[in-house]
Amino acid sequence: MSLTSRVTNLFVSESTTREHCNAFGLTDNGLPGSRDGYANVGLASGLTGSDTMAPETLEEEGRPRYSHAMIAGGIGGTTGDLLMHSLDTVKTRQQGDPHIPPKYTTMSSSYSTIFRQEGIRRGLYGGWLPALLGSFPGTIIFFGTYEYSKRHMIDFGIRPQVAYLTSGFLADFAASFIYVPSEVLKTRLQLQGRHNNPFFKSGYNYKGTVHAARTIVKQEGFSALYYGYKATIFRDLPFSALQFTFYEQGQVWSRLWMRSRDIGLPLELLTGAVAGGLAGVITCPLDVVKTRIQTQVNPSSETPAKQMLAHIQSKPGSNSSLKQQIRSISTSSPSTHTPRPGSVNLDTSSVVTGLKIIYKTEGLAGWFRGVGPRFVWTSVQSGCMLFLYQNLLRQLEIYSQSDDETESVL
Repeated sequence: MSLTSRVTNLFVSESTTREHCNAFGLTDNGLPGSRDGYANVGLASGLTGSDTMAPETLEEEGRPRYSHAMIAGGIGGTTGDLLMHSLDTVKTRQQGDPHIPPKYTTMSSSYSTIFRQEGIRRGLYGGWLPALLGSFPGTIIFFGTYEYSKRHMIDFGIRPQVAYLTSGFLADFAASFIYVPSEVLKTRLQLQGRHNNPFFKSGYNYKGTVHAARTIVKQEGFSALYYGYKATIFRDLPFSALQFTFYEQGQVWSRLWMRSRDIGLPLELLTGAVAGGLAGVITCPLDVVKTRIQTQVNPSSETPAKQMLAHIQSKPGSNSSLKQQIRSISTSSPSTHTPRPGSVNLDTSSVVTGLKIIYKTEGLAGWFRGVGPRFVWTSVQSGCMLFLYQNLLRQLEIYSQSDDETESVL
C-alpha cells in the first residue's frame, strides 16, 4: 500500500470514528489523554438534559458531615418510631398473646380492641417512654457508625452493596448496647398495657417505666435488662443490613431513572418504605423469637425473688399486691408456673432452638405471627425516618453553608 493510500485511510477512519461518537452522544472535553493515550470522553449534554449528570456521577455517594448525619438520623429515627409505636404494640400483643383462642388476630381488630378497652396512652402507646429514651441515642450512634464505616469501606475499594450490608451490621451492633435495655422495658410494658389491666393478662404488672426498671434489676438482676440480647441482635442486625442495602440501591436506581439527584417526594418515601417493608417481612421469624424470649417465663429455678416470695407468703397479712407483682414478673420456675397455652414458653435463650420449637408447635404460621403489623410498621417507619433524614440533611447543609458565607464576609 502506497503512502498516499495510508494517509487517506487514516483520515477516513478518523471521520468515521467521530460519526460513531456523535451517534452515541460522546464528546471530547479537550483535556489531555489518559495514561493509555485516550482523550477523556463524557456524555453529551443533549442526552442527559441540562440539569442532569452522568450515571457515574449520579451513583456517587453524598457525604454529609458526620454531625449532620447523626442529628438528622436521631430526629428522623425517633420521629418514625414514635409515629408507629401503636402498631408495634399491636404486633407485640399478637406475638405474645397467651390466650386460646388468641384474643388478638387481625391487625384492624386488634388495634380497635386495644383502643376501645385500654385507650391510647396506657394501651396503644404503652411503653412509649423507654422507646423514646432508647431510640434517640441509639439512632445517633447508628447513623454515625453507618456513615463512617460505609465511607471508609467504599474508599478502600469494597463494592458499594457489600459496604452497605456490612455497615448496617456494624452500625446496629454499636447501637444495640443502648437500645436493647429500652427494648426489654418497652416490650414488657407494651404486652402488659396499663397497671392492673383487667382486659389482658400478660404476666407483668408494672406501675410505669421507672418501677419496671427497678423491679427487674432488683428481682431478676441487671443482666435481665439485656435478656434476649442475642435474639435482638439476631433480628436487628440482618434487618438493618437488608434495609439500608435495599434503600441505598433503590436511591441509586431512582437517581438514574430521574437523571437527577433530586428524586422527588414520592420516590423518597417509596424507596424508604419498600426497603423497610421487605427487610421486615424477611426477618419476621427472628422478631417472633426475640419477643417470645424477652417476655417468656424466666426458667431459673432458685432466684432471690422466689425466695422472697416464699418468705412473704409465710407471713400472715402480707401485702397481696407485692405477692402478685413478684409472681407476675415471671421469676418462678416452670414446675410451679403453668406454661402459657397461646404462645409456647420457649425456656431457652437460643434463637435457633426457639425457631425449631415454634415451627414444631405452631408450624410456619408461628414464624410469621404479626407479620401484617410488622410489614406496615417497618415500611411506614422506614419511609418516614429516611425521608426526614434526607430532608434534615439538606436543611443542615444549607444552614452550615449560610454560616460559612457569613463568616467569610465578616
